[in-house]
Amino acid sequence: MSQHALSPSPSATQAPAALSRGLLLLMALAAGMTVANLYYNQPLLADIGRDFGVGPDAVGFISTCTQIGYALGMFLFVPLGDIKERKGLITILLALVCVSLIGVATAQNLPWIYIASFAVGITTVVPQILVPLAATLAAPGEQGKAVGTVISGLLFGILLTRTVSGLIGGTWGWRFMYALAAAAMLALLVLLRMKLPLNKPTADIRYGQLLGSMGGLVKRYATLRESALIGGANFAAFSVFWTALSFYVEGEPYHYSSQIAGLFGLVGAAGAFGAPVIGRFSDRLPTKWMIGILLALNLVSYLLFGALGGSLWALIAGVILLDLGVQGTQVANMARIYALNPEARSRLNTVQMVTTFLGGAFGSTLGSFAWRHWGWHGVCIAGGGSVLFGFAVWVLHRLRKEESVS
Repeated sequence: MSQHALSPSPSATQAPAALSRGLLLLMALAAGMTVANLYYNQPLLADIGRDFGVGPDAVGFISTCTQIGYALGMFLFVPLGDIKERKGLITILLALVCVSLIGVATAQNLPWIYIASFAVGITTVVPQILVPLAATLAAPGEQGKAVGTVISGLLFGILLTRTVSGLIGGTWGWRFMYALAAAAMLALLVLLRMKLPLNKPTADIRYGQLLGSMGGLVKRYATLRESALIGGANFAAFSVFWTALSFYVEGEPYHYSSQIAGLFGLVGAAGAFGAPVIGRFSDRLPTKWMIGILLALNLVSYLLFGALGGSLWALIAGVILLDLGVQGTQVANMARIYALNPEARSRLNTVQMVTTFLGGAFGSTLGSFAWRHWGWHGVCIAGGGSVLFGFAVWVLHRLRKEESVS
């Protein structure tokens, strides 16, 4: 196995692997169901804006609040997975997100929905606890596959959410969609409480030291810095597109409703099928060139959106390439950073995902701003520029490593 393969954690070496196929699939399902809370609003932004009588900039800030909350929740809560029992932590967070979703469903004005959306984001961090948990429970040599499977579930959740939200919210209203999501989180809480094994922490340090140690990890590992910056750039490009899509397809030349806009999530889900495959490759092969190729796919997708976005086939092809590129890069990055320090996987995951979702929050704001001021071509330039930034980070990291060798 290559140097990029994941090393077993101490807990994994002390006991037989506790990750059966059934439990792994349940964790993937749970990751998809919980991350969905972040994206229910995207196909419904135009509907929510009409409900409150506001334009794209104001209603687009709902997505921004949710993703900022998610980034902060990852910083505050996900590192606890290294020092607290994860099953209990997951239970508490699912209970809190139920309350937050009810807050969105009952929102009466914009400040209310901003605050409730922020609360949804800060409590919807269960997927980022499940991913390192899967790596810890998996057998040696199977961590990449386990991580890829759970991330695949997470990515299916991100993409299929738009279809579910567009169909249900577009038919019965966005408030009903959020009430249904709260009920789903309550059911998931009960199921995970029954099925997840107890998982003891791998580190014995105080919470303040835990948070402070993440700065040391960033300073120590150049691979983590590169991975986090690429993740942020990729997710900015991802969010630029999905935030602006519902506005774009409502007008010329498509004239689609929110239900139809949500169906593009089904198209993007095709890309998620590649996540477990990339996870298996990351157990056996160096990931650096894989990441470069996947970044190139993201760039091609934006070239299609910009040059041929008025053609449905080009829009569909671009969605598939964008989602495959973003998802595949994320899986490959997670595999290589988990190999850096198995005892600090929750903290490594926190650095990676906080940066990624801060990029997503920036992308949501940038997408709605670019749409309002420059239309679809402005959106494509903004998203393509985000991809180019990530590609530049990848190239510079390769050049620096070559210089250090020579």
